[in-house]
Amino acid sequence: MKINTQLRLVLVLCVLVSSYGFSQSKSDYKQPLQLVKYNPNVNAPLTTKELNQIKEVYGDKTQEDVLNHPQRVKDIKNILRNRVIINPIKAGESLKKCTLLSEVPLFDYYSPNIIRDASFNPESFNPLKYNFNFYSKESAMYRVDNSNYYIIILSQHQ
Repeated sequence: MKINTQLRLVLVLCVLVSSYGFSQSKSDYKQPLQLVKYNPNVNAPLTTKELNQIKEVYGDKTQEDVLNHPQRVKDIKNILRNRVIINPIKAGESLKKCTLLSEVPLFDYYSPNIIRDASFNPESFNPLKYNFNFYSKESAMYRVDNSNYYIIILSQHQ
């Protein structure tokens, strides 16, 4: 009986000490991510151009893996409409050091025959073809090789 009481006391002390330790380390936790805020434009249907961009990347899995998932469609519309910015380099501006587009791998999981564009055209550029980290906490900037353009991928957590 005495051993049972001592065992209970040790168990209670262990629980108290461990809970005290956890409560003290809360300041070490990272800040929680902000919820993604969507612009109202993601409520509009996909355009023909956007649908073609999705089909180019997802191929015969477009319906099954994208279009059948409303949240996935909303996320892709947010990427295409609000989070990818293509800016020209201003005259006299020095080139910023950043990753070149040619260094970003292609997102060829669904379409292994996908290829890089021979030349860069901001009007027809499909950011979904590239394995950009669209879900990073931070925004990222890339420079298009042999051109005067930057591609900026805004974080969804801004």
